[in-house]
Amino acid sequence: MIDNELLPFDHLIRGGRVVDPSQDLDAVRDVLIRNGKIGAIGESVNVSDLELSPDQITDAEGLVVVPGLIDGRVYFGEPGHEHRETIQSGLSAAAAGGFTSVIHWGWTTPANDHRAMTQSLLAAAEQAGTARLHPVGCLSRGGCGEELAELGELAEAGCVAFADGGRPQTNAALLRRALLYALHFGVPVASRAVDPQLVGEAVVHEGAWSTRLGLAGVSATAEEVVVARDLLLVAETGGRYHLAPASLGGSAARVRRAKDAGLAVTCDVPISHLLLTDEATSSYGFSPAVRFEPPLRPEEHVEALRAALADGTIDCIVSDHRPHHADEKDVQFSVAPPGAVGLEILVSLCLDRLVGEGVVDLGRLVELLSTGPARVFGLNEASGAGSLRPGGVADVTLLDLDREVEVDASGFRSLGRSTPFDGWKLRGAPVGTFVGGHKINLDRDSTQPSSQGS
Repeated sequence: MIDNELLPFDHLIRGGRVVDPSQDLDAVRDVLIRNGKIGAIGESVNVSDLELSPDQITDAEGLVVVPGLIDGRVYFGEPGHEHRETIQSGLSAAAAGGFTSVIHWGWTTPANDHRAMTQSLLAAAEQAGTARLHPVGCLSRGGCGEELAELGELAEAGCVAFADGGRPQTNAALLRRALLYALHFGVPVASRAVDPQLVGEAVVHEGAWSTRLGLAGVSATAEEVVVARDLLLVAETGGRYHLAPASLGGSAARVRRAKDAGLAVTCDVPISHLLLTDEATSSYGFSPAVRFEPPLRPEEHVEALRAALADGTIDCIVSDHRPHHADEKDVQFSVAPPGAVGLEILVSLCLDRLVGEGVVDLGRLVELLSTGPARVFGLNEASGAGSLRPGGVADVTLLDLDREVEVDASGFRSLGRSTPFDGWKLRGAPVGTFVGGHKINLDRDSTQPSSQGS
C-alpha cells in the first residue's frame, strides 16, 4: 500500500535506465534528489558527503527512471459527488498507477468557477499527501456556457486550463472571447468538440455495428464539424486551444494541419480509443463498461489515432478516469453513464499494448505521459515538471518493463470499478514514485497495479 510516512528529501536512485525526452536522454544513470529537487544526474554520482541512510537509497538496477507521470484528464467527484470519487481516493489511485500529478477536470458541485473552490480543491489534494492535483477551471459561470467565468482569478488561484468539464462548448461567441481573454494568462482553453444536436439520443458510433445492433448512432461529423469551427477561431484569435479528446482520424488530421500552420493547438486521446473499437459493444455483450463519450470508433480511426501518436500530432494519452458508483453503471447500455476508470492501469496498458506492440517506443510514451502534458498545461514553466533536469522538482516515476500484471478491478483504490480491461494480462508496470522528493513505495512483486504495498 502507499507509504504515507514521508522520507527525507535527500535520496539517491542508483543505476536505473533514465529516459527523459526533455534532455534527449536514454542511458543508465544515478539520479540524486536534494531538498526535493533533482540535484544531479550522472554515471556515478558521489554522495559520500551526504551520509545517506539505506532508506535514502533506491536500487533501480533493471528499472526505468522517468520524469513523474501526469494523467492529463481525470474526473473526481468531491465536492458534491463523493460517492463516485473523493480527492483522497482518486489521488491514492493515481499514486498506485505511477502518476505524480493529475489534471482534474471537475464533476464538482458547486462548479470550479471561482477562487474559493480552486483553493479548496488544492487544499484537499495537499492533505491527501500522495499525488499532485492541478485543477481545470470553468470557462463559463457554473459551466453553463452562457457567461465567462472570472478566468484571471481562476488562473491566479492555480487553474492550469479553462473548460466546462467534459461538456462541449456550443456557444462559439463565448469560446472566441475566452480564447482572446485567456491569452493574458498563458493558460489554454480546452473543449470536447461535439455538436449535441447532431448527437441526439445516439450512444454508439454510426456505422456497421450500430446498424447491426439496432442502436442509435452518431455520425463522425458531430465531432469534426466542431473541431473545424474551433480551429478557425484559434486561427483568428491566436489563442491556445486543447482538444479533449481527438477520437477520429479526421480530427487528428485537422490538428496536424493546424500545428503545421503554426497554431497553438494541442490534443489528447483516451487509452480506450487506442485499444478498443466499436465492435466492443457486441463482443462485450452490451456491457456498460464499454459505454464511452465520445463513443468507441471503427478500426480505421483507431489506426489513424495510433499513427498520430507516432508522428507527434497527439500530445497526451489520458485515462479519462470517470468513476461511477456501481448502482449508476448497473443499468442497460443505452442509459448507462459514459466512462470508465483507468488511473491504476493506464501505464501498464500503454507499456504492453503500445510499446510492446511497436506503436511507439518508450521515449515517445514517456513524452505522451509526462513531458507532453507538462508542456500543454504549463507545468514545466513553473516547476520543471515533465523533466529530470537538475534544479527542477523531484517528481519521478520508476517502471519495471518486465513485471507481469493482471488487471483486477475489485482491488482498485479508486471507488470506481467499471473498466473494459478487467482481467487483461499485461507486461510492464509502475513500481514507485517520488513526489517533490518524498518517496511513495509501490511493491515491485505485486500482481496488481492497484494494490501495491510498501
